[in-house]
Parts: sequence; structure tokens; C-alpha cells
Amino acid sequence: MAQDFTAGKLGIATMFHHSQLSKAPKEAVMRRQFLYIFSTLILSIPAFAMADTAAIMEGCNGCHGPDGVSQATDIPSIAGIPEFVLVDAMYVYQDEARPCAETEYLYGDTSRPATTMCAVAAELSEDDIDAVAAEYGAMDWTKAKQDFDADLAAAGKAIHDASCDRCHSEAGTNADDEASMLGGQQMGYLRTTFAQYMDGSREQPSNMKEKLDALSADDVEALVNYYGSIQ
Repeated sequence: MAQDFTAGKLGIATMFHHSQLSKAPKEAVMRRQFLYIFSTLILSIPAFAMADTAAIMEGCNGCHGPDGVSQATDIPSIAGIPEFVLVDAMYVYQDEARPCAETEYLYGDTSRPATTMCAVAAELSEDDIDAVAAEYGAMDWTKAKQDFDADLAAAGKAIHDASCDRCHSEAGTNADDEASMLGGQQMGYLRTTFAQYMDGSREQPSNMKEKLDALSADDVEALVNYYGSIQ
């Protein structure tokens, strides 16, 4: 009896052992399949993100020009503007804290309905804003080729050197300042922006407001021509 019972226990143990061995390869295969699927999904996330970023930038380029370099005087170039500045601007537009004029698409599918920066910004997530700003911020700043008045530009340089250079060094083209690019920016856009600062419809830092409040309309036009002369 004892021998039979012992043999029975051994038989059950042997069966259990073989059962576990037969399960092990299946479990290993399932683990490998799970890891493969999981890793594929994880690895595909950057690709999806890049595709989304590229699509968003294509929309931006529809107004701001190929690769964010504007060809229209009233629309700013955005390629080469510091990432911090672009991120901050998009949140300001999301809050509708800046004027948002309606703009027609100039490139790509120009049949798209006109839009505004506030409407565009409202559609973007924080991750979208960070990704797009990083892409444009990493690009080189391209100065616009445009006509300017040499005498006004000379007067504007004197004003810039005295009042603006501390925050906008190198004629307003130094990305390390973490301030928007001025030298080589589209002159029509600069005129509009200065006008919005002067009438209070566009928020500005207090130290900048003090400087602008001291300028006449002629001074502002001189600055616009100076920045337009940086080519």
C-alpha cells in the first residue's frame, strides 16, 4: 500500500512536472509576443508625433511661408525665433490676449478658409506647442530682403543702440537673448506690432513699455526701417 501510494505521488508529481514544462514554452512565446507588440507601439509613438508635428507645421507654413520664412510684409517669419518666445506667444494666443486678425492662406492649399492665430493656437495641445516651437526654434534665422529708407535706418540704429540693444542685442538678431527677432523681420509686421504696443492692444513687458512710451511715431518708423535694413 505504502509503495503504491508513494508511486502514485511520484506519478502525479511527474505529470505535474511535465505539465509545467509543456506550459513554459507557451508562456515564453506569449511573453515574447507581448513584448514585441508593446515595443512596437512604444517605438511607433515618436513616428506618430513627428507626423503630427509635420502636419501642424505645414499648416503654419501656409501663412508664414515655406519652412516658416515669410515672403509677405504683414506676416512674420517664425523660423529661427527662440523656442521660449514661440511657446509663450502660442499660450498668449490661446488666451486671446493679442489681436487676432483673420489671415488668408498664401501657400499650399490656398482654398482653405481664412483663419486667425487665436483659432490655430486653440487647436494645439501643450505637447504640440512644445514640439512645433522646438522645430522652428532650431532653424536658422533668415533676414527678409526688403526696401528701406537709409536715412531713417540710420536714425533708427541710434534709437536701438540707446534704448533696445540691452534686450535685443546684435541688431535684434541674437537668439540667446530669448527675445523675438527684430533685425530682418518683415517691416509691415513690425509696424503693426509697434502700433498694437502703442495703443495697448498688445501686452508688453513693463520695462519695454517705458521705452516705447518715450518714442514718437517718427522714432518708431525709424526703428522699423533700421530693422528692415538688417539683411
